[in-house]
Amino acid sequence: MDSRWATTELAWTTFPESGWEEVSGYDDSMSPIRTYQVCNVRQPNQNNWLRTDYVPRKGVLRVYVELKFSVRDCASIPNIPGSCKETFNLFYYESEGDVATDSSPLWKENPYVKVDTIAPDESFSLLEAGRINTKVRSFGPLSKAGFYLAFQDLGACMSLISVRVFFKKCSTTIANFAVFPETATGAEATSLVIAPGACVANAMEVSVPLKLYCNGDGEWMVPVGSCTCVAGYEPAGENTQCQACIPGTFKSKFGEGTCAPCPANSRTSSRGANICPCLNGFYRADSDPPDSSCTTIPLAPRNVISSVNETSLSLEWDEPMDTGGRGDLVYNVVCKKCLRDLSPCTRCDDNVDIAPRRLGMRQRKVVVRNLQAHTRYSFEVQAVNGVSGKNPSSPNYSTVNITTNQAAPSAVPTVHLMRSTADTLSLSWLPPEKPNGVILDYEIKYQERVKALTSPRVTLNV
Repeated sequence: MDSRWATTELAWTTFPESGWEEVSGYDDSMSPIRTYQVCNVRQPNQNNWLRTDYVPRKGVLRVYVELKFSVRDCASIPNIPGSCKETFNLFYYESEGDVATDSSPLWKENPYVKVDTIAPDESFSLLEAGRINTKVRSFGPLSKAGFYLAFQDLGACMSLISVRVFFKKCSTTIANFAVFPETATGAEATSLVIAPGACVANAMEVSVPLKLYCNGDGEWMVPVGSCTCVAGYEPAGENTQCQACIPGTFKSKFGEGTCAPCPANSRTSSRGANICPCLNGFYRADSDPPDSSCTTIPLAPRNVISSVNETSLSLEWDEPMDTGGRGDLVYNVVCKKCLRDLSPCTRCDDNVDIAPRRLGMRQRKVVVRNLQAHTRYSFEVQAVNGVSGKNPSSPNYSTVNITTNQAAPSAVPTVHLMRSTADTLSLSWLPPEKPNGVILDYEIKYQERVKALTSPRVTLNV
């Protein structure tokens, strides 16, 4: 309620009729307004009441009243009794509806509740212009649907220029990426009212509870709890909103960080990206953070050198020309045994020893032992890194082919007697299981059994 904006009669209730009078007047800016005045100072025992229209409470617990008024200095009025006053009283009456009449409630304190006795800071004399005073009072807690204001004059010469009823509130605000709704102040001037908050769009809570205190002056206190922008969104508008990362940028984690350009070998064309997908042929390992650059598989090792020593072999090589942009390069050595026919080479069995290991070596040198003599072998030296498993093709490798040195063959497994005569024998046998080279000839050693102690041993080359 604000009487300053009234364009027609206020028609507030007065008691008695000879007390307060509604008149047209002017405020301090000379704008026309409706006012009430009373000046029965020459008559003793004044008790003049003025009651406003019904004012709905609208859920407010504490109400403020601003009064603008002027008061005549009693000393400037000649021939008046000592009952002249320069003050008036402010009351209120709560009600669940607009039920007041000319006689109800009774015109007295209790049922009316007194707020305060209002005294001017300045009064005026007959020769002076009316000096306007402004006073603000508050009352509460209120519990019913609405109330009336009432003013009691006990013998003053005054003019009630305007009455404004208002309440204090904390306006809707955004703090720490959280929205706090408009909140009315509490029942007492010292009350703190809790306003629950909600994160702005594309933000998440990082500390709870999320609340803000509204004090009795309608001012927000320090917030409790906070929100922060989710991944793919960055702070904007002085931490009042979270805006999406533009295409070509991303933000991988929640927090107050800003969007960053996509890492090397990655790209995104969408808004609000929390990761930039890798370009074709580039990958991230499972252990790579989402904001890391995309990498690729390494090229093949270079300059593989082999050195054969009978049935042993040493291999050395140089790092690939391109490691794929990673620092986790390791090597695998694959051994294959090749037959002399055109059949494909096959993996070596477990008897072949590769030291220090076959797979996942950081060293660029191995020693291979327990190879078969006079045998062709093919060795693949593979270069792999943390994203080799993401690539559908086999690792890049370099190949070296070697043949081990010849060695003594294994023994002939079995000799068979095909036929015999008085002075001849016919023998047959299978070649040795491990020839370990080209068999040039066989030696046959024999001696007569009946003369084993005296007959010399004879050796034949076949």
